[in-house]
Amino acid sequence: MNITTNGVTYHVKVVGEGEPLVFLHGFTGNMTTWNQITEILHKSFQCVLIDIIGHGKTDYPVDYSRYHIEKVAKDISNILDVLEIPKAHIIGYSMGGRLALAVAILFSTRVSSLILESSSPGLRTDEERAERRKSDEILANRIEQEGIESFVTYWEKIPLFASQKKLTKEKQLKIRKQRLENSPIGLANSLRGMGTGMQPSYWNRLNEIHFPILLICGELDKKFCRIAEEMSSSIQNGKLEKIVEAGHAIHVEQPDIFGKIISEFVSDHF
Repeated sequence: MNITTNGVTYHVKVVGEGEPLVFLHGFTGNMTTWNQITEILHKSFQCVLIDIIGHGKTDYPVDYSRYHIEKVAKDISNILDVLEIPKAHIIGYSMGGRLALAVAILFSTRVSSLILESSSPGLRTDEERAERRKSDEILANRIEQEGIESFVTYWEKIPLFASQKKLTKEKQLKIRKQRLENSPIGLANSLRGMGTGMQPSYWNRLNEIHFPILLICGELDKKFCRIAEEMSSSIQNGKLEKIVEAGHAIHVEQPDIFGKIISEFVSDHF
């Protein structure tokens, strides 16, 4: 289905019945990246899948300011209104995890629990954010100038995704095909408007969160496990899970384990 909020039409899919779970994918992804997980969970839960602005079948505005993470968090809250879901468990991966955290902080009454996979509360200092905006702008320009295929070829080879080389060739090609379906404008403007350099730092607001939080990282992803450990020490109701033999995208690399962890965590918190 399509849901329009604040002038942007989002592609949304709802499968299953029960306690609602909202899934927010990462940069270059779309809702289909959660398919293996929702196959496991839809028998027990209502799974709400959203193509984030600039991705999949959702609109990709030319004004990058429309992609600001706090505007998009408001969109997610509005989508829940349309679906008549007062509260949900929010699950976000990487960029989608940063968005999930924004929803949790700005619209805390909508959140039953928060599950963050390989995610971050942002960069701590203005200097770090300024540097990141510069690098994101270079990457955004590259996408626009060289095209989506060249960018995807570059993106799938970055060290963050090295562990995905262990996936079958069939799975790797499926991931590539999905990434190629995105809009160059949408991806470029996601970097400009919703990149880590544009996101406000939420490090000092983690202590505002009083509902349960699950932090998940793959042991091969040293950077995001370190961030998860730092976050865990700032959260009252936080639980940290490190998944062996997994990198950044645990739900892709270890879907059965990931699905089991989500099911058990959510079942314990409603």
